[in-house]
Amino acid sequence: MHKTVLAAACFALFASAAHADAIVKIDGSSTVYPITEAVAEDFQKSTKGAVKVTVGISGTGGGFKKFCRGETDISDASRPILKKEMDDCAKAGIKYYELPVAFDALTVVVNPKSKVSQLTVAQLKTMWEPAAQGKVTKWNQVDASFGDANLKLFGPGSDSGTFDYFTEAVNGKSKASRGDYTASEDDNVLVQGVARDAGAIGYFGYAYYVENKNKLKAVAIVNPKGKAVLPSEQAVIDGSYSPLSRPIFIYVNEKSLEKPEVRQFVEFYMKNAAALTSEVKYVPLPAKAYTANLEHIAKKKLGTVFGGEADVGATIEELMSREAKL
Repeated sequence: MHKTVLAAACFALFASAAHADAIVKIDGSSTVYPITEAVAEDFQKSTKGAVKVTVGISGTGGGFKKFCRGETDISDASRPILKKEMDDCAKAGIKYYELPVAFDALTVVVNPKSKVSQLTVAQLKTMWEPAAQGKVTKWNQVDASFGDANLKLFGPGSDSGTFDYFTEAVNGKSKASRGDYTASEDDNVLVQGVARDAGAIGYFGYAYYVENKNKLKAVAIVNPKGKAVLPSEQAVIDGSYSPLSRPIFIYVNEKSLEKPEVRQFVEFYMKNAAALTSEVKYVPLPAKAYTANLEHIAKKKLGTVFGGEADVGATIEELMSREAKL
């Protein structure tokens, strides 16, 4: 009897230790964070606490640094993996699956008191290009009708995938930007900055705008066809919100996927992503895209369908037809 009690106690201790080790480690993009965090919460409830999921926000670039060092199982990314990151992962022997999870309308916002309601990509470039640093400091330098308020810029830091995508789409080169602006990897800091200053402008993921509609004003962006379009789910789906619509991703370490808790989490993510993406105000992918992600895992389609650079204007159908490469 005594031995049975002892054996049961040992088993309980082993089980709790096993549970303590069942951790899925995620880091990366603040844009993708709301989706992954929502999935993580529901997943942890479904496992009744048997698996712990940690979700950090160190920006897409910061997340890839950890991922390519083997410190995380999954990396949230608001742009595709870049060539240097691909090389870093290859050197460390880390192979990965690239899984698109949603579309985002990268949103340009101003203070509600601002006269500005729409902007062209050329006007955005005038205020954000490297040559503007220290020179373009007032709104009337962008357009005389905007008034002479001081121009206060807020945006993601250089580790952010949103920064990479915006600079590629607006300035024609990833990471090419003026440096004299208030930068943060925490989008809530940017929200507060724009909300406080009448001359402010900033940019970040659509979900952060929706959460703070009462404090901010979204700016309509003039698309390549000359139409000013506000960010919305419909405008992303019909392609009219261009060039600031983009797919966002999770990257999964191949070896991590051998752990039951990571595989279980990724499968749960793909099966629940559409509903939870809508819940946190992003645009879900077509159902076939999530199915294709699971098929890629089953067929071991490792690597990226991008050439190691941000790809402005790619549709999800086009991405699904490409071959992945490490």
